[in-house]
Amino acid sequence: MRDYVITVNSTVDLPKEWLQERNVPVIPLHYTIDGETYPDMEGLTSKEFFDKLREGKMSVTSQVNPEEAKEALEPIIKEGKDVLHLGFSSGLSGTCNSMQIAAAELAEEYPEAKVIAIDTLCACLGEGLLLYKVLQLKEAGKTIDEAAQWVEDNKLHVCHNVTVDDLNHLHRGGRVSKATAVVGTMVKIKPIIHVDNSGTLQVVGKERGRKKSLNKIVDMAVEQSKGWDNDIIMITHGDCIEEAEYVASLVREKMGVDNILINNIGTVIGSHTGPGVLAVFNMGNKR
Repeated sequence: MRDYVITVNSTVDLPKEWLQERNVPVIPLHYTIDGETYPDMEGLTSKEFFDKLREGKMSVTSQVNPEEAKEALEPIIKEGKDVLHLGFSSGLSGTCNSMQIAAAELAEEYPEAKVIAIDTLCACLGEGLLLYKVLQLKEAGKTIDEAAQWVEDNKLHVCHNVTVDDLNHLHRGGRVSKATAVVGTMVKIKPIIHVDNSGTLQVVGKERGRKKSLNKIVDMAVEQSKGWDNDIIMITHGDCIEEAEYVASLVREKMGVDNILINNIGTVIGSHTGPGVLAVFNMGNKR
């Protein structure tokens, strides 16, 4: 049986060191801000990036194209290994389509190889949670087909519970109207968002005040997780570590999970959510 390598896009938003320790190749999207273009996870620090957004600077993102995808995956196949790629949601980017085009071309050019590119319908640490689980499966000796089937069977059970601090970034991304952004900001309305079964962002509720919104996303995770064994909970934030730690304390108290990974949201996804975004990721049943 051929060995296989699990690859991801940079939108997985896990710490670079975490990915390097586990030998997970990352295919980056890019972002452009202040006239400079950088690969996701590179260039500016999280603090520098979000400070620029706070100053009113705009960040524009670009997807992976098929040529970039093929260039990233082909060396793995030339080493005699198969590839299982966990792709960024097709509901949020054309990157997954590019990865699947590259996978099909490589499978044709290297018929002895298996190249599987999955549309995870997940984003950020939702992708990260799937990667965490698939690495466990590989370590347990599961084949590439078994691991891929597990992802297909479980990807709609990855719950993304999100709140943002600034509605204007959602307005720029077409998620809320200008009027909603203006009025909501004035009365301190904080939207509650999740990723639906089509892999797109949907506003599913509203809370008045930041603390209520933070409590709400944890309460949602608690409800979703009933009957599920979550050995890890992942939390991402847009340069608001103190609030992320507060959410982690609620997770420990209400979910009984001590294994919690906290990381800054990446520059590409952060371009669309803005500073102050905070999200909890768990396995469970979506509403």
